[in-house]
Amino acid sequence: MLQQILRDMYIDPELLAELNEEQKQILFYKMREEQLRRWKEREEKARMEEAVLRRTARRKQSDGKHVQWLCGKDGEVWVWVMGEAPGDKPYDQISEELIAERARQQAQKEAEELWRQKEAEITKKFRDAMAQEKARIAAEKWKIEIEDRKAAKLEEEKIQEELKKREEEERQKGEEQIRQQEEIRAKELYLSLKQAQQHSQHSDDDQEWEEQLRRSKAADEERSHKARRARDEYRRQSLRAIQKGIVAGLSNLFQGTSLNNEQETKLNCNSASPLLSLSAASSNIWERPSRPFSREVIIRWFKEEQVPRRAGFERNTNRIAQWFHGIISRQEAEELLMNKSEGTFLVRVSEKIWGYALSYRQQSGFKHFLVDASGDFYSFLGVDPNRHATLTDLIDFHKEEIITSSGGELLLEPCGQQKNPPDYSPLFE
Repeated sequence: MLQQILRDMYIDPELLAELNEEQKQILFYKMREEQLRRWKEREEKARMEEAVLRRTARRKQSDGKHVQWLCGKDGEVWVWVMGEAPGDKPYDQISEELIAERARQQAQKEAEELWRQKEAEITKKFRDAMAQEKARIAAEKWKIEIEDRKAAKLEEEKIQEELKKREEEERQKGEEQIRQQEEIRAKELYLSLKQAQQHSQHSDDDQEWEEQLRRSKAADEERSHKARRARDEYRRQSLRAIQKGIVAGLSNLFQGTSLNNEQETKLNCNSASPLLSLSAASSNIWERPSRPFSREVIIRWFKEEQVPRRAGFERNTNRIAQWFHGIISRQEAEELLMNKSEGTFLVRVSEKIWGYALSYRQQSGFKHFLVDASGDFYSFLGVDPNRHATLTDLIDFHKEEIITSSGGELLLEPCGQQKNPPDYSPLFE
C-alpha cells in the first residue's frame, strides 16, 4: 500500500483521515523523499542529454566529406571481387556460417525467455515454501518461553539456509535444462533455415515451404498453450489446498517437485477436452481489485484470502477471537471503546485498504492504526516495520511490545461484541 502511494504520489482523503499524526508525518516524509529522488533523476537525465547534443554538434562541425581511392601496384584503382582473392571463403561457406549464426542467436533468445519463465516459477515456489515454513515454526514454537526464542531463531535460520541451498540446486538444474533445449533448438532452426534456403532456390516449392513453416509455428504455439494451462491448473490446485487448510510439510514439498514436473509433462500431452475443463475451472479464481470499493468485494476478499490464513481466529482453536470485529466504521468502534479503560482495543475490517484497522483506547481519547494485509504478511502501515505471519501473531506481539515509542501503546484488554448476531457474522456465512 505504501509503495502504491509513493508511485502515484497521491493518497485518498478518506484513507488519510484514518491515519494518526505520527503516521501522517512519516508518510509525508516518505513522499518528500520520493519527490527529491525523482527531481534528481530528471536533472541527471537532462544533463546527459545536453552533453550528448553538444558532442553531436561538435562532431558535425568537424566532419569533412572526401573520397580517396586505393590504388594498386600498377597505379590503377584497386578492385576486390569477393571469392576470387587469395584466402577468401567460398560463397557457400559464408552462407552456411550466416545461417548457423542466425540459428544460434534465435535459439539463444528463446532460451533466455524460457529461463526467465523458469526463474519466476522457481522464485515463487521457494518464496511460498519459506512463508509456509515460517508460519509453521511460529505456530509450533509460540508456547516456548522467552529464553528459548534464540534457539527458535537459529533453527529458522538453518531452515532458511537449507531452503536457499535447495533453491540454488533447483536453479542450476533449470539452467542445465534450458541449455540443453537451447542446443536442440539451435540445431532444429539450423536445419529449418537450411531447408528454407534450398527451397528458395526453386520457386515451384515456395508453397510447400510456407505450409511447413505454418505447421511449425502452430505446433510451437500449441506446446506453449498447453504448458500455460498446466501452470494454471497447478495454481488452482494449490489455492484449493490452502482453502481446505491442508499445508504439506517442507520435506514433502521438495520431494514432490519431481512429481509436479511429471504431472506438467502429462498435462502437456493431454487432449483438447481436459484442457477445456481446465480453462473453465481457472476462470473462477479470485482476482483482487486494486482497492476495495464495496462491502460485497470486501467480504469476498476476506473469505478467499483471509479465512485460509485464519485471520480473526484464536491461536490453535476454531473460535473467533474476542478482539475481532467485522466491517464497522470508525465512529462505531469509538462507541464500543467509549466507557473502556486505557489499553482496551479491537480489530475491525477496513473499508479503505486491503487489511484492518486497530482501534485503541487511550487516556485522552482514541487512536486508529491501519494494518496492511495486501501481501503475505501483516504489518502496521507506516508505524511498525515488523512483519507477522498471521493477524493473531501481530496482536500477541504488541501485548508485550509497544506500537509506537511516542505513545507507548500496549494491547491490554480486548473489546468484545455487544450485538447479537455479532457484527462479523457476514464474513463467515
